[in-house]
This record gives sequence, structure tokens and C-alpha cells, in this order.
Amino acid sequence: MEPNDLSEALGNVRRSTPLVHCITNYVTVNDCANGLLAIGASPIMSDEPQDVADIQRICGALVLNIGTLNERSIEGMRIAAATAGECGHPIVLDPVGAGASALRTQTAGMLLDSFDVAVVRGNMSEIRALAGAASCTRGVDASPQDAVTEEGLAQAAAFARDFAARTGAVVAITGAIDVVADAARAFAVRNGTPLMGKMTGAGCVLTCVVGAFATANPGDGLTAAVAAVAAMGSAGEMAAARMQPVDGNGSFRTYLLDALTNINGEALQAIAKVQEL
Repeated sequence: MEPNDLSEALGNVRRSTPLVHCITNYVTVNDCANGLLAIGASPIMSDEPQDVADIQRICGALVLNIGTLNERSIEGMRIAAATAGECGHPIVLDPVGAGASALRTQTAGMLLDSFDVAVVRGNMSEIRALAGAASCTRGVDASPQDAVTEEGLAQAAAFARDFAARTGAVVAITGAIDVVADAARAFAVRNGTPLMGKMTGAGCVLTCVVGAFATANPGDGLTAAVAAVAAMGSAGEMAAARMQPVDGNGSFRTYLLDALTNINGEALQAIAKVQEL
């Protein structure tokens, strides 16, 4: 994958202003909406079962985030996903906290099994739980033993390709090193900053950004996912570079949104660290 592929994918988002329907985490919904606006997309949030079908029909993609589940939102996800399938819209699934509770794990599995999910984005603990592999989660955070390291990168890539082959979805495993794969190819993305782990919702925002890229780059889910992950990580680095001694989580959150607003194809080509595995 060439740097200009990433730049083109970002440009397609900016040019097309995709409308993304998000059924997402109540804790992070505002950041998700602002992150989509910053990257050049347009958000709409609805999880009401009587509302979601009409909403999905006017959108270009559907993001499903299981971070704050309840019976009503699960039903809304089912209806919205069925409608997205009828419309041919990409579905992006974020299995937040899969493995931490039976409800989360079962709901994520149901969505993946029942609908044509285009991209699954989560940390390694969540993806392993979704795949049925042995895993120990810490709430919504990855377990330390599931961290993707340089030494375990080849194994992580093989796991991601295998899971992609089993599900038909592009798999984006994010962490200190991100691994994005389809059944045939896997890429490592080495962008980002530890500060992103100190901000509630950075992963939720990324999932929504993936939805925007998937909408704006139809037919190439792998490039869309790699470009989205690289853009988010690069924006994190841009935000971290602005931090002053008196700044904390609140400042970083603002700087991250600023960076998503200002990142362009040239900056993405210069900052992105993408390697095929």
C-alpha cells in the first residue's frame, strides 16, 4: 500500500462528506460526532428501534458500538443492520468489552454472525474474545498479555488474517501497534501516542472514522481501514506535539479534534508509518 493510497482515501472522505449512522457508546457519543465532523464526514446518532431503519436509509454506513448495551439498543442495532444490508451500506462493528460479560460477547457475536459486517475494530482482547480464543479482558481495556508487540507481530497478523477469512470482514486490531488485515494481506500501523489511551473514547472515535472511510472508499475496505487507522494515529501524534507542561487529558482531547480537522493528504503521507507484513 503506497502513501498516496492513504492520501487518496482521506481525500475521498473530505470530498464526499459521508453521512454515518452511529449506534454508539453513550459515554463517548459527543466525541464520536465531533470526530466525524473533524475528519470531513457528517454524523447522525439514533438507536431507537422505530427510528433506525429510516435513518439508515439516508446514510452511507452504519457503526455499531456495544459499549453501553441495553435491550432497546440491541434491537435498534438489529433493525439498523438489516436495513444497512438491504441498502448495501458498510457496517463497522466495535465489540467494546467483549469477553468482559456474556451479554457483550454474545451480542457482538450475534451481530457478526447475522449481518454482513465490513470491518471489525477493537483491541486484541476484544477481538480474541469475539473469535472464541482464550482471553482475559479488563473491562473495555486490552489485557496486558494481549498487547501486540514487535516480537508477536507475525503471530498477530496471522491471527487477524485468519479471523478475516472466517468472517469475511476486514479486521482492525488497535493498540500500541495496530494490525489491519483481510484474508490475504496484513499491515502494521505504528502511529499514535500513549496519550490516546488516557482519553475515554479515542477508540470509539476511531471506529466512527473507519465508518466514514469505508463509505467514501467503496470496494476497498482494507485500504479504507488502514487509512482511517493511520489518520487517527497521525492525528494523535500531531495532538501530542502541541502538549505543554500544564496540559492534561482535556487539552489533548481538544488538540486531537483539531488535528483530525487539519490533517490533509500531504501530512498523512509524511507521518503515516504503514508496513505490509
